Amino acid sequence: MNAEDEFSKLVALCQKLGSPEDQAKRMAGQLIKRADQWVEERGMDRVEAMQRLLELVVSGRQGLTPPGFESEKRSRSGEGEEF
Repeated sequence: MNAEDEFSKLVALCQKLGSPEDQAKRMAGQLIKRADQWVEERGMDRVEAMQRLLELVVSGRQGLTPPGFESEKRSRSGEGEEF
């Protein structure tokens, strides 16, 4: 798949998840940029990087907290804090 096809498919996915077209385009660009960063920084396969990012997006859209983010959510919402 070429870069243009990838971008178009990501835009369509983001729109299906409820984003307006302009926001979907920004999100698609961000996903591509972050996947490339993970390939470079973490030595991940490009497909694996994009798959993990898309899992995060879908989980977030469903209101689920992805594994490894639980403590951040708790500290932001004030849960577990004593006064």
